[in-house]
Amino acid sequence: MAAGNLVQGALFTVMVVRAGMLRDAAFAHDLATQVERSPRFFLNAPVVLDLTGAADFTSPAEFAEARELLSERTLALVGVQNAQPAQLTAAAATGLASFAPTATQPSRRAARPAAGAAAVMAPPATAAAAAPAARASARLVAIPVRSGTQIYASGTDLIVTASVSPGAELIADGSIHVYGTLRGRAMAGAGGDTSARIFCSRLEAELVSIAGRYLVSEELPPEQRGSPVQIALVDDRLTITRN
Repeated sequence: MAAGNLVQGALFTVMVVRAGMLRDAAFAHDLATQVERSPRFFLNAPVVLDLTGAADFTSPAEFAEARELLSERTLALVGVQNAQPAQLTAAAATGLASFAPTATQPSRRAARPAAGAAAVMAPPATAAAAAPAARASARLVAIPVRSGTQIYASGTDLIVTASVSPGAELIADGSIHVYGTLRGRAMAGAGGDTSARIFCSRLEAELVSIAGRYLVSEELPPEQRGSPVQIALVDDRLTITRN
């Protein structure tokens, strides 16, 4: 069988945790609170450790400790990003992958975004451009988006004229428009565009995210559930207003 039939590309949701915050007691408390609010969302969720500005993490033992700390919060450490050569070697010795540009690699842009809490978790595996690139025509989906389906609008907006089922995932570098019920996950501004927005005719989402800042279903305002809303990033926080 040809290698191309065995190895294929795919998109996955990955959270990024900044290495410098792992030993911060306040961070540990905030993370524990988030996990308690949404245990199913965080259960065995993959995490990438961002080593930007971290002078340590040059031995396998340090990565093993980080893996254990995250495991206590039901999170699974799977890789690193922005690693120096010594850090990359130590991470590899621990079985961790490199998910984003390292100090020895040219900058590259990843194929997908992730959800991250404001000031705690950042968009995963992405090197956001300083300014959004010119947008292509919006990607239009005119059929219901079923559970398990993932749709990515690269470099543009995503428009769905039907409902989105639980377990489905919408991703766009631009804004997301759902002219139906949004029950799955919607991640706009995947490339770091903080001006992106999410619009839907009925909000029942499992998760909404803009430029890596996210809210899970338990954090959505009860008064906005079931309503037509727009979601924007204001002062680094997601705000939800009724249309």
